[in-house]
Amino acid sequence: MIDVKGFLVPIGGAEDKGIDYIKTASEKARFDFFEAGILRQIVKLVEQVGSPRIELITTASSFPEKMEETYCKAFGKLGCDNMGHLFITHRDQVDTEEHLERIEACNCIIFTGGDQLRLTSILGGTELLACIKRRYQEERIVVAGTSAGAMAMGGTMIYDGNAIKAHLKGEIKFSTGFEFISNVIIDTHFEKRGRFNRLAQAVAVQPGILGIGLAEDTGMIITGGHYLEVIGSGIITILDGKNITYTNLIDISERMPISVENIVVHILSQGEKYDLITHEPVRPGKQ
Repeated sequence: MIDVKGFLVPIGGAEDKGIDYIKTASEKARFDFFEAGILRQIVKLVEQVGSPRIELITTASSFPEKMEETYCKAFGKLGCDNMGHLFITHRDQVDTEEHLERIEACNCIIFTGGDQLRLTSILGGTELLACIKRRYQEERIVVAGTSAGAMAMGGTMIYDGNAIKAHLKGEIKFSTGFEFISNVIIDTHFEKRGRFNRLAQAVAVQPGILGIGLAEDTGMIITGGHYLEVIGSGIITILDGKNITYTNLIDISERMPISVENIVVHILSQGEKYDLITHEPVRPGKQ
């Protein structure tokens, strides 16, 4: 097993960016964003390495300039003004000398939301992605991704699938992700978009992988490549298919309802920990 040095931070989307604080100036919003919010947790991780130098990759988004403005404002409120934007919308823009130099020089990389298939089809197999993965494995840098940026982090990635029809065989579409972590598939906006059945079918199709559903304004910090700690205001849902005893997937036709027995489900909230190798929650004294 590779001894991973970096921190991986998948986020379920809609993370607090300090907007409520600006609107209401409430004490709760001030505490959430400035002390306990997900973006603040990212800053704290980066500060373990040095002064934050962040590069934003908005490739997944159809509105990259708006994404840049939003995140620059959010991190600016947290005191981080050394933030760059890799404006990449096509594959021929990826492996420029400037982009590679900036990725080598930063200590935090953030993939924004949007379309995860767009993200992987543009960055997949590039020198820039290889550089990010190498640095994540060998150096103490932070690689974060929200929504589509989080979904692309696993080896397998859901890229399409209507939650309303997710109980029907074949309604979920898969592709290859960036594989920052293997044997994991991540779904986002998990609660508000009702994606439990979507992730359950993904795990039933590939029982050797863990399914992780991230609620909005909720994420996880993965250290050592496999220790997970929940951050943010909501919950994460872990679906473990290794003990599945029966599924009708091979016996039914496309678009027929699926059956699955003995999926193990864990629901974890802020501060809870889980080992992606042992498939067990981590209690004090066990790590």
